[in-house]
Amino acid sequence: METQALDSFAKKYKQLLDVELRNVIEELNAPAIIKESMIYSLEAGGKRIRPLLLFATLNAFGIDPRNGLQVAAAIEMIHTYSLIHDDLPSMDNDDFRRGKPTNHKVFGDAIATLAGDALLTYSFEVIGKIPTETASSDTKLSLIVEMAQAAGAEGMVGGQVADMEGENKTLTLEELEYIHIHKTGKLLRFSVIAGAILAGAHKTQLENLSLFAHHLGLAFQIQDDILDLTGNQQILGKPVGSDTANHKSTYPQLLSLEGAKAALQQQIHQAKDKLIKTGLEIHLLLELTDLVATRNH
Repeated sequence: METQALDSFAKKYKQLLDVELRNVIEELNAPAIIKESMIYSLEAGGKRIRPLLLFATLNAFGIDPRNGLQVAAAIEMIHTYSLIHDDLPSMDNDDFRRGKPTNHKVFGDAIATLAGDALLTYSFEVIGKIPTETASSDTKLSLIVEMAQAAGAEGMVGGQVADMEGENKTLTLEELEYIHIHKTGKLLRFSVIAGAILAGAHKTQLENLSLFAHHLGLAFQIQDDILDLTGNQQILGKPVGSDTANHKSTYPQLLSLEGAKAALQQQIHQAKDKLIKTGLEIHLLLELTDLVATRNH
């Protein structure tokens, strides 16, 4: 449950992000259909956890969160591209996402694929165009390298491949964690690290924030697995039980439901411990951490 402080913060910066996302897509000189497809999935809703982590990290450093709007938009574009592609018939073959028909159900497989491609590539351009008074050339280069690693074969894509190869197999806990650290955790980590880079964090702060994000990413995925088993389809906006239907290993399957809940709390505890060691103003990040553990969608 969001507190009043987090609720107000989230509402404000989600609204600013929504405006930023629409503006950066509308300014594209591109066919109308591809822009419509990109906007359709970007505006499908969602928790905006990744951008909020970036905004809250900047806030922890005493930096105006609006300085992270372009990077937040880039992160959400990459996240959205991954969802469009995940939903395709050749991947998870899902008909609904966030309570709406998936992109390929509305625009067809080809346009959906190209919309994902466009979102991914454009995300790097968006960072490259950040004004120098907000981020120096070196800062933008660091952001681009970190984002590419988080999204590519060493990160999200690699995790997705391992996830696909793990279907119809009983994975070890170590193999399952590899999937989730890469498929989900790397982009979550980048959201935090991007805020730290923009804020000019020192080495120890970067290390503790990186570990915080590592544990938060695992907690996020454990809760995802729990919700796939126990969640409400109307609240989730997507079918429950898809992991079982796709013969995927999950934390509840490997640890039992109670064991998964215990593992969730352990990751949340470790995440908070690393946050405290940063010495920053972390109240919003702590509240976001609790939100990850208690969310119902």
